[in-house]
Amino acid sequence: MARSGTSGEGTRPRVRQAGQLGWDDGLYEEEPEQDKGSGEDRAAAAEGGHRRGGPKRRAKKGKRRVLRWSASVLALLIIGGAGAGYLYIEHLNGNIKKADLTLGDKKMADHKANAAGQTPMNILLIGSDARDTEENQKLGGAKETFGAPPLADVQMLLHVSADRSNMSVISMPRDTMLKVPKCTNPETKHVYPASTGLEITNETLERGGPGCTVATWYELTGITIDHFMMIDFSGVISMADAIGGVPVCVKSNVYSHTSKGKGSGLKLKKGTTKIKGKQALQWLRTRYGFEDGTDLGRTHAQHMYMNSMVRELRKGTKLTDPGKLMDLAEAATDALTVDKGEHGIDSVKKLYDLANDLQKVPTDRITMTTMPNVYGTGALKERVLPKPGEAEQLFQMVRDDVPLDGKASKRKAPAAKKPTAPPAEIPVTVRNGTGTATDYAVKGRATAVKDLLTEKDFTQTTIDAQNTEPAARTGILFPTVDMEGNAQAVAKALGIPLTAVKRSTDVSGITLTVGADWRKDEEYHAPAAEEKTPDSARALNGDDEAACMDIQPGFGW
Repeated sequence: MARSGTSGEGTRPRVRQAGQLGWDDGLYEEEPEQDKGSGEDRAAAAEGGHRRGGPKRRAKKGKRRVLRWSASVLALLIIGGAGAGYLYIEHLNGNIKKADLTLGDKKMADHKANAAGQTPMNILLIGSDARDTEENQKLGGAKETFGAPPLADVQMLLHVSADRSNMSVISMPRDTMLKVPKCTNPETKHVYPASTGLEITNETLERGGPGCTVATWYELTGITIDHFMMIDFSGVISMADAIGGVPVCVKSNVYSHTSKGKGSGLKLKKGTTKIKGKQALQWLRTRYGFEDGTDLGRTHAQHMYMNSMVRELRKGTKLTDPGKLMDLAEAATDALTVDKGEHGIDSVKKLYDLANDLQKVPTDRITMTTMPNVYGTGALKERVLPKPGEAEQLFQMVRDDVPLDGKASKRKAPAAKKPTAPPAEIPVTVRNGTGTATDYAVKGRATAVKDLLTEKDFTQTTIDAQNTEPAARTGILFPTVDMEGNAQAVAKALGIPLTAVKRSTDVSGITLTVGADWRKDEEYHAPAAEEKTPDSARALNGDDEAACMDIQPGFGW
């Protein structure tokens, strides 16, 4: 992570002018108003938003398959079949936009397989506020931003366990401030240097596309991301309409509207209402009127919506009108951007196969969470930062494939491999990654660890003083399978768990990075991931049909 600081000149957060709407429900202001007094004027700060969807298909006589949607991907993953034959599928494939998975310089480590040879899967879901089409312009407002670079105003990491028994989602608030790594725009080749201070997370999309948002998540969490899916306004509308609506609940009448014209316009009566179309988009964008009027309340509402949509689809909701299915397929694929390449999900067939795999997860093993966070101070008082300790605890649980629903994990310890050489013949490189968002790296830590290894007969240990990227957790990387046993020998010598030993093509030899969890000159004590999700993550189970939104005072009717 980066040292604390504000954005440098030329990299300040983009400020929308009066009348410009984001994915959210109101203005995006660099200096939002404070909550003063009561009623509608209590709301005035930043915003964010979301989207969702994903139906199923019904076989059509004389056709191989009909297009369908899958609930198993939290109503977001678009699936396909050959409803109108090969040419139509190729047409839909052409609709899907593709982009690089990551634009950062740091290559992601490979997943560690469990004892059965299974690996987890992580997908970054991104909600774009793009207004580059006529349809999106009708829905998004903010005429002044038509054609402008989009913002990643909704970011959710979907983690599927290696054994496919459970699924977890971590939402990052749109106003999160963090370090953004160096990103190179694949089209213009423009290089965006790594931020010297903290930047707002939703602007990562401007730095070359979703691949920069992926690189930023990896920088912060250390979680290997396999795919991304980005969707815009029109996709939300299409999906909600296709399944006939999604039940949502509010504890009292709500109208998201302020005296200054802010708000999503959502107006609902107390109790449960089935919403669809533009009203569904309003729910996902609503900030003013939910809970305390912040982006955190909106995130919680998005979790309720997505869980409800999954339940609705799995109850047997069906799409039987071929015409509507084709309209849905056109709109949805046109609204979707995914990662490309040999291992990407850049075709209808790949998305279909992915959704079938994810359908294995039962609804009661889906857990929605929000990254634990705290408000900043000074210039960052209207922004949020990852909460020390608890945010990393949540990230570590995902890295270690620990279920966030509190149920027993089927994980098994990584298999121990025999070293192919004695310690004296194993070259090891040590890096100092002890820097954090608020503290500089501890001087001399790489040397101290090198000395520890030398004492344990690893006499070919050297220091890499050129690579000092901060790492939240101490870890060991190795480039090829034949080096795994030797890398594990290094870990055992220092008391580092084998789960922290991973294969990565980002290194040319066994590389030990001393992380922020080993800043002191003492024996390493691995911070074991607690088998409990922090309360601050506001975990919401996929089967919780009683979930209902609290309404902000002053927004009733």
